[in-house]
Amino acid sequence: MKEFNSLINFKLYRLSIMLVISLMLSGLIVVYMSSSEVGWGFYLHSLLVLLLSLLLLSYPKKETMFMRSLIILVGTVYFHTIFILYPETSSTLILLCLMPAASILFFQPMLFYFSLLLNGLFLTVAFSYIYYVDKGALYPHLYMDLIGNIINFLGSQALLFLVFYLSDLRIKRQQLYYEQIQQAERLKTAGQLAAAVAHEIRNPITVVKGFIQYYQVDQSLKKEMKDHFSLMMDELKAAETVISDFLSIANPINNKDIDTVNVKTALLKVADLIQSYALIQGITIKLDVEEDRFIACNLIEFKQLMINLLKNAIEASPIESSLVVTAKKRKNCIEIKVIDEGSGMTEEEMKFIGTPFYSLKNKGTGIGLMISFSIVQHYNGSIQFTSNKGKGTTVTMSFPSKKATAALG
Repeated sequence: MKEFNSLINFKLYRLSIMLVISLMLSGLIVVYMSSSEVGWGFYLHSLLVLLLSLLLLSYPKKETMFMRSLIILVGTVYFHTIFILYPETSSTLILLCLMPAASILFFQPMLFYFSLLLNGLFLTVAFSYIYYVDKGALYPHLYMDLIGNIINFLGSQALLFLVFYLSDLRIKRQQLYYEQIQQAERLKTAGQLAAAVAHEIRNPITVVKGFIQYYQVDQSLKKEMKDHFSLMMDELKAAETVISDFLSIANPINNKDIDTVNVKTALLKVADLIQSYALIQGITIKLDVEEDRFIACNLIEFKQLMINLLKNAIEASPIESSLVVTAKKRKNCIEIKVIDEGSGMTEEEMKFIGTPFYSLKNKGTGIGLMISFSIVQHYNGSIQFTSNKGKGTTVTMSFPSKKATAALG
């Protein structure tokens, strides 16, 4: 996502960057005015100021990982160069300790860890130089209490790591919550659409089917015309299937019986039901399910959920491949996985999973996955897709575990 997608954000960034550049130029002017002669250090300082300024000014137009890494690298080199060129400025160490905080603005974990590692490596070299070579000649304020300064540096890095880690964790939770809200809105929209339209469509379809069935038994019609009627009936049945899927979303599941389901027994029955379809596609279904694992949900809906997912996995898998279904206990939950060796999905495609009318199949409607999401969420479960393009997809579901009490399967 672009960070500078509004005029206000762009102006605020430019204003902040101009302030930073002004401070760096002020430092150059102070050095120039206070020095009796201009040496190589001043030219190196000027070059780094120029390079860092150009990178910061051009960043909004090139928001790439390479550009961000380059800014962090040049910024780190810049502050460490100041630390070396002007040892009398003791406060520079504070800036070095806070250097990884700049990468937090980009909020990319790999970039933050890269900055943390780079800063730690540079300061390790600097402290080693002070202890073994300098011995307090240029850095007496550090050498007099080197151990204390090292501890302070490590403490600052640990604090920055903790701030970033907790913030990143909170953002991920908020993102997950936002995605759940989006999914709930999709289900609500599809349910309202189904309730408003499905019954109205089903009525005229029923009338048309009645007339077609009537004319099919009419002996005066030609056989070719009756073949057309059969084709029309097949298409009408396909339309009714889609309408039934819509009604499944619109129909509330709150009043359905909640059973104690034996996961292994239920999965074996689902595998038996869909085995013939898998064999036609040349797919082998393998089960790896632990004994005596139970969840609380409606048995019919659980089977419907698994059939939807297995059917999708079979249709996505190449011929002569295998489909693995596992069910194991993880802490207080039962984790069920459906693993295929199919074509997989990109990250962009996975964002739209469960969206009404979104499907990667030629004649798919996306309703089956919407129903699956609805079932999982209703029974306090979670569902997650992980996929690599060309390497297959794994669907991971987690349901609260339940003790066995007349379990069904």
